Formats: sequence, C-alpha cells, structure tokens
Amino acid sequence: MQSTPTFNSPLQSSAPMLKNYAFKFTRDEEVANDLLQDTLEKALKYVAHFKEGTNINGWLFTIMRNIFINSYRANTRRNAIVTQEEEISSTHLMQSAQRNEAEGKFAMADIQKALASLPECYSIPFLSYFEGYKYEEIAASLNIPIGTVKTRIHMARQLLQKRLRTYRK
Repeated sequence: MQSTPTFNSPLQSSAPMLKNYAFKFTRDEEVANDLLQDTLEKALKYVAHFKEGTNINGWLFTIMRNIFINSYRANTRRNAIVTQEEEISSTHLMQSAQRNEAEGKFAMADIQKALASLPECYSIPFLSYFEGYKYEEIAASLNIPIGTVKTRIHMARQLLQKRLRTYRK
C-alpha cells in the first residue's frame, strides 16, 4: 500500500473512530484533536510500513497509543521537580504532587453544591456572567439595573469564596 491517494480514503473513514479513541485518552477536546493530527501525520509518513490486508484501524490505534504514551512520558520528565532544600515548602509540594481524578471530582461536587446553595437572585446573574454574557446583556434579560447585576455577581462570588475556602491557596 505505497500510494498515498489510495491510503487517504481509509484514513478519512477511520478519523471519527480515532478521534473518539483520542478523547478517551486525553479527556480534552483540543489535546484529542492534536493527538489525532499527530497520528494521521505519522501514518502518512510511515505508509510504506503498513502491510496491505491487515487491520488499518488496529495499526492506527497502535500508532495513536504509542504517541500518547511517549508524549505522557516526555511531559512527566519535563514536569518533574527535584529540590535539594532540607525543608520542602508547600509551594514545591503543590508543584510536584500528582493530582488524581478523584480529587477533581470531589472539588467539582463541592463547587456544584456551592452553586446550588446560592439564592436564585445571585446564581442566575453569576452563571450568566460566567458563561460570557456582558453585564448589559444580563441586565436586559433579567430586566434589572446594571448596578444590581454587578452587586449580585459580587455577592455570589463572596458566598462562593466563603463556601469553598478549603480550596484557597
């Protein structure tokens, strides 16, 4: 399978499956797109190594998995922090500690609870602002003055900070 034009069609038909596979690895849309692109580039570069009649999806998945593993290893080495100080500060610990998914899930659950506990008059303007709406747009949609919108967003932030103070650094 040496000619690239005949190889492009199977690559294009495999792209959606590969993208799903990449997302399962990365859990991030942009990183998954980068991983997909790297995989397709490498496949085109090494098209001469593909044996016709074998499973192209398996070959592509293997390339993707290897790229992901190599990238992960490189990032781990790059992010490793070695300190020779006798006393390790909390800043160094935070930089060197690996966070796990469970910690993120607990934090998200706490954030969701804190948001749910906000009075509706604060949560609606706050969530609208968080979603990218401007003060004027929020004021118009809720039919309240801009100053009231700003005050309610400020109050929501204060309440959220108080309820989530365990996460402050």
